[in-house]
Amino acid sequence: MNQIYIFLAPGFEDIEMLGAVDVLRRAALPVQTVSMTDSLMVMSSHYVNIEADILFEDVNPDHASLLYLPGGMPGAANLQAHEELAKLIRQHFEAGRPLAAICAAPMVYGQMGLLDGLRATCYPGFEEKLKGAEATGELVVRDGQFFLGKGPAAVLSLAYAIVEHFCGAAKAAEIRNAMLYPDAIEAGI
Repeated sequence: MNQIYIFLAPGFEDIEMLGAVDVLRRAALPVQTVSMTDSLMVMSSHYVNIEADILFEDVNPDHASLLYLPGGMPGAANLQAHEELAKLIRQHFEAGRPLAAICAAPMVYGQMGLLDGLRATCYPGFEEKLKGAEATGELVVRDGQFFLGKGPAAVLSLAYAIVEHFCGAAKAAEIRNAMLYPDAIEAGI
C-alpha cells in the first residue's frame, strides 16, 4: 500500500479533512496531508491553522494510491486553480487509480472532464460544475475510480467507503462500530 494524499489549500473545510484523516489512520492506511502553499501551515475555512505533513513538491506520484480533495470555499477553488495538482490528478486518473473529493471539490474533477458519463455528488449549487456527470444528490457516490461525498455530513461515510475499498468490508465495519457510527445512525444523528 502506497500513500493516500489529502490536499490542503487555504480555505479547506476542516471536518472534511480531519474526519477523513481520522478514519483512514484508524484503518492503518498511510495518509499524508499535503500543503498547497509554500508553508506547512494551512488555514482552514474556519480559520484553524493546520500543519500539513508535507509540501506539494514532496508528493511522490508513483507512490500515490488515492488522491483526496476536501471541499470548502475558497479551498476547492484554490485546488482547482493549482496547475501542478491538475497534472498530478490527470496522471493518477490515466493510471486507473482511485480519486476522492467531497463538498465543492468534486468540481475539480468535473471541470477537468473526468466525471463524464459517471454518477456524482457534490455540495448543492455546484452540480453544474460536474461536467458530463449525472448529479445524484446522494450522500456518497462511488462510480468508476471516484469516491465522492456531498458535504461535511458525508465525511465519515465517504472515509468508510475508502477503507472498505483498501481494507475490506470487515475492517470498515470494525471501524464504524468502534466509532459508534451505527448507534448514531439509529438515533437519527
